[in-house]
Amino acid sequence: MTDNNSKMPIIMIGHSFKYETEATLKLFFNTARFTFSADKADAVGGDYVYTEISGDGNVTVSVCLGGDAETETCKIAVDAEKKDAEYALCRLLFEILVRKTGIKPPWGLLTGIRPVKKVVDMIRQGKTEEEICADFGTKYLVTPKKIRLAYDTAVNQLPILDRIDSKAASLYVSIPFCPTRCSYCSFVSHSMDSAIKLMPEYISALCRELEILGRIVKETDTKIDTIYFGGGTPTSVSAKELRTIMEAVEKNFDLDKVREYSVEAGRPDTITEEKLRVIKELGAGRISVNPQTLNDDVLKVIGRKHSGEDAVKAFELARRVGFRNINTDLIAGLPTESADSFRNTLDRMIELDPESITVHTLTIKRSATLFETGSENISNPASEMVDYSVPTLMSHGYLPYYMYRQKNTVDNLENVGYAKKGFESYYNIFIMDDTQTILGAGCAASTKLLYEGNRIERIHNYKFPYEYIRSFDKLMEKKEEVIECLKKIKYIQPR
Repeated sequence: MTDNNSKMPIIMIGHSFKYETEATLKLFFNTARFTFSADKADAVGGDYVYTEISGDGNVTVSVCLGGDAETETCKIAVDAEKKDAEYALCRLLFEILVRKTGIKPPWGLLTGIRPVKKVVDMIRQGKTEEEICADFGTKYLVTPKKIRLAYDTAVNQLPILDRIDSKAASLYVSIPFCPTRCSYCSFVSHSMDSAIKLMPEYISALCRELEILGRIVKETDTKIDTIYFGGGTPTSVSAKELRTIMEAVEKNFDLDKVREYSVEAGRPDTITEEKLRVIKELGAGRISVNPQTLNDDVLKVIGRKHSGEDAVKAFELARRVGFRNINTDLIAGLPTESADSFRNTLDRMIELDPESITVHTLTIKRSATLFETGSENISNPASEMVDYSVPTLMSHGYLPYYMYRQKNTVDNLENVGYAKKGFESYYNIFIMDDTQTILGAGCAASTKLLYEGNRIERIHNYKFPYEYIRSFDKLMEKKEEVIECLKKIKYIQPR
């Protein structure tokens, strides 16, 4: 079942927990595909999973792999709440799969992307550290290492969450272009070769959207708290084009009240002194230089056109230009990367002394090139790499402050942002915690509107530049909802 072309039949009788069942299966078969049915006749032949919740409260799960079936049952109350029925079914499935595959997912039954948010909520409910750790271990079967990581991250995050201004908003600016597409990438990004002819129109439309959003922000007297330029790779555009976009931000928003202004410089092969000076001059104080690895052979495998030394030079250049808040991104588990190679990269980045280091784990998404060879890339030492990164970074003063998980991540691991005290990214926490409205500008950007009672509405911009340009006026009609939301958040009570 590790073959990404496999289609295992999943039979569901008496329940509708398709998402939860599939999420549990993905913990063990992260590149497999499934078919779903309500026909008991499909539970024959090769591999299959049979699940049933009967009217009298009997929960049955049967898993057949390689012709060998194993069945477990349990009893729940006839009037059990939906979440309790879901938990009972998924736990049976999880326990059978642990025995049959030998795989023990480190996050246990937790399939959500934000385990830290669950810890934060429990702390705010008054639960002790012991109670939280026991709950994660006993109920969700999370390993002690991951419980510790989640708890430490929550503790480091809480002081920042307590300073969130729920009446403010953040701004995300999308520049969805890259020099080339990395093999692991699942973002909506476009190579410069194919996008170059669209660039003038795209930048013009983006600046118009920034003007419209700026007008809405002023009319509703909304403070912009943080600004984040993402992509793609924002520094894929020229220094002149970058200046045009950043000047549009400066013209349309009050930067005096902005607590954090970040630009993902990203790939070292796009970073020049001229671009860095534009970024600094126009108000951004935090940038990312993202080598992912310093191993030249691995860089070639994933489709990067720069060397590890280029990444080091780009970082040093940013320091010379005057940046005092630099983040670097690394990926554990890249194809052909060894544990020793990853350790060398991490140790070298620590020597460079960035203010924050984010350690991602390779995720094999369907839209990424790597998905086509998923089964060839999931047997790697990602766990060993991550296990090295946690104590190493913490021993050098980098504390975990935000975390998220994704489907199809190698070894069911996580992505963690580590920072020196005082250099945590507000925006990264806001985007994960869903406690502030975020206004998205540009192709593939998403506006997240936070209403009272933590109700969230999203407005998605078109994914592709030509759609964004062609249907710009139609897209802008949706901004009326933004106006109504910003008026209402004035009355949200701070936590």
